[in-house]
Amino acid sequence: MKMKKLKFSKIYSFRCGKTNLRRQYSQIGRQGYSRVVLCNEPDSFESGFRSHADNSVRSTKYTVATFLPKSLFEQFRRVANFFFLVVGILAFTKLAPYTAVSAILPLCIITGATMVKEGIEDWRRKKQDIEVNNRRVFFHKGDGNFEYTEWKNLKVGNIVKIMKDEFFPADLLLLSSSYDDAVCYVETMNLDGETNLKLKQGLDATSSLNEDFNFRDFKASVKCEDPNANLYSFVGSMEFEGQQYPLSPQQLLLRDSKLRNTDYVFGAVIFTGHDTKVIQNATDPPSKRSKIEKKMDKIIYFLFGVLFLIALVGSILFGIVTKRDFDNGLIKRWYLRPDDSTIFFDPKRVVAASIFHFLTALMLYNFFIPISLYFSIEIVKVLQSIFINQDIHMYYEEADKPAHARTSNLNEELGNIDTILSDKTGTLTCNSMEFIKCSVAGVAYGRGVTEVEQAIGINNSSLMIHEHVNGSEPNSNDIREARDRKEPIKGFNFIDERIMNGNWVNEPRADVIQKFFRLLAICHTAIPEVDDTGRVLYEAESPDEAAFVIAAREVGFKFYKRTQTSLSMKELDPISGNEVERTYKLLNVLEFNSSRKRMSVIVKDEEGRILLLCKGADSVMFERLAKNGREFEEKTLEHVSEYADTGLRTLLLAYRELDEEEYNEFDSKFSEAKNSVTVDRESLIEEVSDKIERNLVLLGATAVEDKLQNGVPDCIEKLAQARIKIWVLTGDKMETAINIGFSCRLLRQGMKQIIIHLEIPEIQTLEKGGDKMAIIKASRESVYHQISEGSKLLSASREISQQAFALIIDGKSLVYALEDNIKILFLELATQCASVICCRSSPKQKALVTRLVKHGTGKTTLAIGDGANDVGMLQEADVGVGISGVEGMQAVMSSDIAIAQFRYLERLLLVHGHWCYWRMSSMICYFFYKNITFGFTLFLYEMYASFSGQPAYNDWFLSFYSVFFSSLPVIALGVFDQDVSAKYCIKFPILYQEGVQNILFSWRRILSWMLNGFVSAITIFFFCTKAIGIQAFDDKGRTAGKDMLGETMYTCVVWVVNLQMALTVRYFTLVHHVVIWGSIAFWHLFLFIYGSLPPNISTNAYKVFVETLAPSPSFWIVALFAAVSTLIPFLACSTVKMWFFPRHHERVQWMRYQSKNNNNDSE
Repeated sequence: MKMKKLKFSKIYSFRCGKTNLRRQYSQIGRQGYSRVVLCNEPDSFESGFRSHADNSVRSTKYTVATFLPKSLFEQFRRVANFFFLVVGILAFTKLAPYTAVSAILPLCIITGATMVKEGIEDWRRKKQDIEVNNRRVFFHKGDGNFEYTEWKNLKVGNIVKIMKDEFFPADLLLLSSSYDDAVCYVETMNLDGETNLKLKQGLDATSSLNEDFNFRDFKASVKCEDPNANLYSFVGSMEFEGQQYPLSPQQLLLRDSKLRNTDYVFGAVIFTGHDTKVIQNATDPPSKRSKIEKKMDKIIYFLFGVLFLIALVGSILFGIVTKRDFDNGLIKRWYLRPDDSTIFFDPKRVVAASIFHFLTALMLYNFFIPISLYFSIEIVKVLQSIFINQDIHMYYEEADKPAHARTSNLNEELGNIDTILSDKTGTLTCNSMEFIKCSVAGVAYGRGVTEVEQAIGINNSSLMIHEHVNGSEPNSNDIREARDRKEPIKGFNFIDERIMNGNWVNEPRADVIQKFFRLLAICHTAIPEVDDTGRVLYEAESPDEAAFVIAAREVGFKFYKRTQTSLSMKELDPISGNEVERTYKLLNVLEFNSSRKRMSVIVKDEEGRILLLCKGADSVMFERLAKNGREFEEKTLEHVSEYADTGLRTLLLAYRELDEEEYNEFDSKFSEAKNSVTVDRESLIEEVSDKIERNLVLLGATAVEDKLQNGVPDCIEKLAQARIKIWVLTGDKMETAINIGFSCRLLRQGMKQIIIHLEIPEIQTLEKGGDKMAIIKASRESVYHQISEGSKLLSASREISQQAFALIIDGKSLVYALEDNIKILFLELATQCASVICCRSSPKQKALVTRLVKHGTGKTTLAIGDGANDVGMLQEADVGVGISGVEGMQAVMSSDIAIAQFRYLERLLLVHGHWCYWRMSSMICYFFYKNITFGFTLFLYEMYASFSGQPAYNDWFLSFYSVFFSSLPVIALGVFDQDVSAKYCIKFPILYQEGVQNILFSWRRILSWMLNGFVSAITIFFFCTKAIGIQAFDDKGRTAGKDMLGETMYTCVVWVVNLQMALTVRYFTLVHHVVIWGSIAFWHLFLFIYGSLPPNISTNAYKVFVETLAPSPSFWIVALFAAVSTLIPFLACSTVKMWFFPRHHERVQWMRYQSKNNNNDSE
């Protein structure tokens, strides 16, 4: 059903007509503004000269042609993989101590598995692309006929028809809609996550083109900006029927937005495919790597150093021994035939032989470098992310939102967080505003008790003084009855019988109250919707705005209808006592933004009066009041301060009446600024708006409460017990932020507050004088002085007592505190405080503070927020956590991990963060241990064999060690192990400090595990060589040969590293048992099967196990005793550390063990 024909909308104050084209289109045609679109002529000769992108999109990393080369390049960018590639190539030469196939196969398996994983992920993206590109849309084929085509076939200039609830296939210029004034409603959730509807409107010149046949002969030319990523700007002009019309974001429908509450729209395709704004915004977030991963690279380089050192030492010793092979005519190593040798063992060419041996040694000892480490870590991190995503304790049932690890790269970083930097609104609080109090005509109304008042134990009646006409105070029963009278109304928690139920007409200043609530009902951009019960609901751009309109409705000023040029409401007529309808003609909307901090509408009432209605922050509103408009200023200011003390968000309401001449002058300048096509368009609009929003008459102030999310105080208390520092960065006033700090236990009674601000008489005097340089100099000196005094106070207090301090700083002071010559002093002070609150912070300041903490302390930082203004902070921090709240999804889309409520941060860090850090650090340490244990036995054997370059093991034994016989247990450790249970992680938050202090992945612990590997290798080697070296191996009197010694040593290594894993694991699961004992069993099964193969395949392993080792008791005895002897030093050290130097988790384990014993004894 169509709306009645309406005039062109002035809701965004556009106006068609002749304009100064020379000035306003000055940018068109220049660099950045060169795009020309011929509407309805996509296949014309002129359009063919313009190389516009097609409308297909590709989000894949690879194509069929590029997958192999690009994925191989990605794999061999890693130093370790490149090293193994070089080794594999060298394996085809005579230098290799093993066959080339055995060297190449493990590398192929590992890189192949990684490439398959990337290929599967890319194929999933490809399927999504195919689905999107093949969506269907109506497009104008010609002669006024529209038919379906796929999105990918659209071209720039095509005319398309979009039906209700369909997505826009490209960036479109809105021409007309099912409404006669060319308006439509758009949902932009896919762009910015916001669910509120946006109002768009086409030009009046094209609004009549609302039928298919109207486009038979339609022609227009659009000149506009080039493709860019700015979602909220669009500069251009359209030439239609010989007239030029300015274009703005109001006429642009962005790809992936959805048409809502409108039957259909017609649009011209302006940007296609990868030129569209949403695709231009689809950039990868900043690449982040965990500190463990960075340190792991250093360890790899260290092991390369060890590898080169061992190979160098071996080569030098080889050269010395080779040179002495001919001693007085006797050949010492006769079995190498140095007298008839190639260059490899020729005593006459020792230097060359040593160099060749060095290359052979590098290939032989490459097992020091764990080939499967990176691949195993990738698998483990993905599985850890799945566990985070599926944790039922972080699932928010009310919104059906689980936790979502958007990247698996930073799992272990969650266990290292030293400082949390948090937004307040929507992060600590619900961002679900409730209208709870107001001050009108200098009288405070509203008897509700806020959370802050409850938290700090202040009785509302003692805090706020209410004026009463009849002099009587309501008792608690009256308030309870008022609460129970109706069902709870979302956004409204106002209790005051003086205002409700039409009683406001009896108040002394009923005229001001009427203007106050009229302003709330009119000054907004909310869209009314009527539900099935006939109740009016509102689609508002912010929770604050929704609360104001709902409050007006509940008091009796019901806004129920909006058109593009009018607003209609029903209100109580104080004279007749009846409900009357009033309609206001909407002339202009002066929109809210973060720099203006206010919003105004200009309307004409039924009596012909032109009114400017304004609401905004007190910091910008008081200065705009007229001299005769300050009647209630003193009382209102007092009430605003009291509201802030109780944690409420306040706005001032004011108005003024405009005469016709003044308005017409403003409207002319405002329309000119709005219609301008210049870079400084926004500043022109703000300049014109600023001039009209003066000489206002104050009506009063609103106070809305943003309640804390459930569990926030307990969560913050637990995080504080874990000694995690918490900073709150908020745009709220200092009083509000401080009181919210108390209610969420960030601040505590008895905590000394260091407050840094510039609201001091000296600065205020300079501000009145207007000397900017003097203000800046004095402000800088004041901030420096306050920070210095705070540092002295803190140092003096530390010498006397251990009193906790909190630092509170406002946005003005923060500007100077972040300057180069002050920021280090500021950071030193802040890091010594238990809590830090930065008030009135801008988005840029949030990001700068985060950067300062991250780089200044060198510790791991976590930023958490829910809005677009938190994106910079989230991307700057080591870990960004987005709250999927009511401010859209921009924070979530820029985050590394998304959660639905702040309280889930407790489990995310104290449980998953601690576990992931424990698992990853233990896994990497064990990886290096098992590879050193294996690799060093090769070195010892080569030394035993006079550095002849002979490996101790069969070629395939070498290849499969890291792939089959020791890899699965370490993956199980990284995925399932727990040093303590989740219950104890929460119960003892101090456990988290193991990660913050990096105890489990310190160089001391890493080197101790490496030392354990060297000791294990030495024990295994000498035990085996001495136990089965020269004595009879079986009852037939045979002695052990090289092959039997090698398989025995290999068996001992497999037993030792897997049994070491069994001792390392703290939380055994069925998976651990299967992979640990299964790896040992699989080794013996492999020995049996491989040794049974023909000799040309099994080579020197043929029948060794079946005929020689398995039947011999000495083989099993040696393996058992070697394993036990190797593990005894580890057990001894672990026991000593547990008894005399226990770490936090070991204390908890011991407490848990004793608790179990006590429970068993009592039973």
